[in-house]
Order: sequence, then C-alpha cells, then structure tokens
Amino acid sequence: MKSWLDLNFFLGIPASRWCYALAATAVIYLVLSTTIRVAVKRLDAWSSRTSTWVDDALVDVLRSTRAFLLLAAATLAGTQFLALPEIWGSRIDKLWFLVVGIQVALWLNRSVGLWTHHRVRATLAQNPVLTTMTAWVLRAVLWSILLLAVLANMGVNITAFVASLGVGGVAVALAVQSILSDLFASLAIGLDKPFEIGDFITFGDVAGSVEYIGLKTTRIRSISGQEIICSNTALLKNVINNYKRMTERRIVFTFGLRYDATPEQLRRVPERVRAVIEAAGATRFDRAHFKGFGASDLTFEVVYYVTDPGYNLYMDIQQKINLGVMELIRDLDLGFALPSRTIYVAQPTGERETVEPLGAH
Repeated sequence: MKSWLDLNFFLGIPASRWCYALAATAVIYLVLSTTIRVAVKRLDAWSSRTSTWVDDALVDVLRSTRAFLLLAAATLAGTQFLALPEIWGSRIDKLWFLVVGIQVALWLNRSVGLWTHHRVRATLAQNPVLTTMTAWVLRAVLWSILLLAVLANMGVNITAFVASLGVGGVAVALAVQSILSDLFASLAIGLDKPFEIGDFITFGDVAGSVEYIGLKTTRIRSISGQEIICSNTALLKNVINNYKRMTERRIVFTFGLRYDATPEQLRRVPERVRAVIEAAGATRFDRAHFKGFGASDLTFEVVYYVTDPGYNLYMDIQQKINLGVMELIRDLDLGFALPSRTIYVAQPTGERETVEPLGAH
C-alpha cells in the first residue's frame, strides 16, 4: 500500500505526502480545538469563584475563537508535509499572517465589546456616549491596522494607499458633514455632560426625561408620553434647562389686597406669611414684603425655597401656603383685591360726580 501511495502522484506530489498532510491537519485541529475547549472550561470554573469581570471577559474572548480559523491554521501546518515548490513558502507565510491577524483582531474586537458592555452597565444612569464613541474609534483603528498590515504583508504600497484614502476621506466628509456634525455633538455631550440618561430637561417647547443618547440623536420622553427624537447638533444649539441637577427650588409669588386695608393690618401680613411658609415643611423662608401700589391692589411679594427639587412636592407645599394665606387674610379681616376702575364724570356745572367703582364680582 505504501509503495502504491509513493508511486501515485497528485498535482506532482506523492499520494503518501497528501495522506501525511491530511493526518497532520486533523491531529493539529483536534489538538487546537481541544486545548481551547479545556482552557475555556477551566477558566470558566475559576471565574465563577471570583467577583471581577476581567476573568469572565477572558473566557468570552477565548470562546470567540473561530473554528474555521483553527481549521485554516491546521491546514497551513499540514502543508509542511508536502514538498511544495519554493514559491509556495512565501505564500503560506502570508496566509499564516492573515489567519493569525484575523483571529487576533476578532479577540480584540470581542474585548472592546465586553469592555463597552461593562462600562455602559457600570454607568447606566450616566451618559454612555463617550464609551460608545471610544469603542467605535477603537474598532475602526483595530480593523484599519489589520487591513493595512495585511496589504503591506502582501506587497502593496500602503503609503500611496493611505494617501488615496485621505483624499477619499475628505470627499466623504464633505458628503456626510451633517452626520459628522451630529457625531461630534454626541462626543461633546459625552465629554461635557450637560445632561445624562434620566435627567428631566427642557429646551424650546420640549420638556421631558432623557431616555437614550446616541451617536446621532437623543430620545426624550415628553410629559404627555410621546417619544421626541432630535439630532444632537440641534439639541446643543438650544439653551437647555436641566431640572435633575436642581438641589432646591426658588419660588416667587405675589398676591394683592384691597385698598381699604389699614397700615396696622398690612404690617402684620409679612410675619403671618412667614409662619405659614415655615409650617408647610421642607421650606426655607426668604422674604415677604409690601412691594408696591398696583393699579387696583396693594401688592405683596413673597420668596421662599423648597429644599427638595421634586415638582409634585413643590405643588403640595404651594397649595398649603395658598390655603394658609387665605386663612390669614380672613383672620386679619382683609380681602383680596379684584380688578376695578373708578370713573369720574364731569357735570355741566364743573363739579365731578364719582361713580361707584366697577369690578369683577
């Protein structure tokens, strides 16, 4: 049998050599796949006893090893048993570089993905744009280096190739400048952090909670329930009010009393208003003053702070204060002013007749 294999040729190579190459390919593939499988199993058992994510990531990276690349590596190793012409030696070396480079790039790409997933989960309540942009840049650099390395290994002049890519890149940038503008705007959001996921913001006539910050758009859930999608560039062109970062809320309100109030009654109003505000809870009184003489009322201005930024809490407190102000006005025997106007009618004799003020009743 051996003599028959030695005497029969296929593509100018004895059949016995082909058998050795096939056997070596099978053995090497089994060894490589078994080694990867055993390493993954042991590392998985070890990582289950630790609390860090790095060893779990290492297991996932090894699991990303492609079987077809292991088979390609085993096949290239099996060709050593073939008496190939000298020209095939350099070609096989280039194929080795391609196989190993692709597998290493796949491992690194998987590592970037795992790092991105970990960072996004760790900063779920914050802005994930910077992490996403970093991962995108790392992947782009990784595959660009692999492409250039493969081309250089195959004898391509990458200097001219890179120069042509630069010229083409300028043309592409001009064509997609609006998209690039949104990308840089998302990068600015990630670095400057004017808002993060979960923040309640307002700009223009839009008010809602930030649900997602992407590379091109930001999605906001409005108060009425619909999702508002706006480009990052357009968003940053507006003045943004971020209510999530408000530590307390400053409230200014006014009320007017009738002109028939006496100075003694008016002097008692600020202290009574202060007592009402302090009794409402979660407040800090600032001031209450008889501000001035309005067209139909004696105007009081009140300023206080709610020590919690919650809007519902503010409305509950304001309701208590409003009811308390109504009670103190009643206790002081005062009344709220209503819009009114006094009309003087000239008589033929030159005397003026005063007509009863008109107002809303």
